[in-house]
Amino acid sequence: MTPSSPFQRLHKDKKTITDREKMSEDTEKTRRLITFKRKLEERAQQLDSDLKEVQTMLETVNSILLEKGFKHMEIPKETAETGAAAYRGQMAIPSEPTSEPASAPHENLNQLKTTDGEPLAELIVNEAEESLHVVPAPSKNFNINTPPFTHFLVERVLQKMQERDNELAKTGQITPDKIFSYDIIQEDNIIHEIVIRNIGPDRLKELRSSIRWTFEKMHEKMKTQI
Repeated sequence: MTPSSPFQRLHKDKKTITDREKMSEDTEKTRRLITFKRKLEERAQQLDSDLKEVQTMLETVNSILLEKGFKHMEIPKETAETGAAAYRGQMAIPSEPTSEPASAPHENLNQLKTTDGEPLAELIVNEAEESLHVVPAPSKNFNINTPPFTHFLVERVLQKMQERDNELAKTGQITPDKIFSYDIIQEDNIIHEIVIRNIGPDRLKELRSSIRWTFEKMHEKMKTQI
């Protein structure tokens, strides 16, 4: 074997260094690509979450726009006997003898239904007290954990209305006793009633649309789980 010359050894050493540098560059590029890939995956997850949120809000706006097809929403009145019977039956409040009709003139009853006409809940509006009672239909066992009840109706509608009133009260625009409030009456996570107070004259239409849309979506999810 012919001994390698100094020039050959130098050339070989340079080639080895070049190969190592190339491997190092390739490794660094791979690391950067992996990091970039992770960022893309995180961004994709965020965009997917944002898209779902926008779709939920869009459906709500569409529902409200449908309601605004009527210039003034009038809640149909039941007869005094029917309205009082429905109210007492759901609220379990014993009747008391009175010389006036059982259903007060400022108390209106409205039924929420699915697009197919299936009953979802009864809305009992007391205009004098500015209160709203939402009583799910007897055949509907709506669970507070079924979407979009908590994420949409509670957090994005009811809580937001309460927060706005809290801010108004801080600035003295309304008194504390006029702050929007609500109670969710439930047993074993099953909703029996939602009591909403200080709804004001401008919130009834939005509340009605949001509640109907929420209950209909919950009803659809419940059907797929059967």
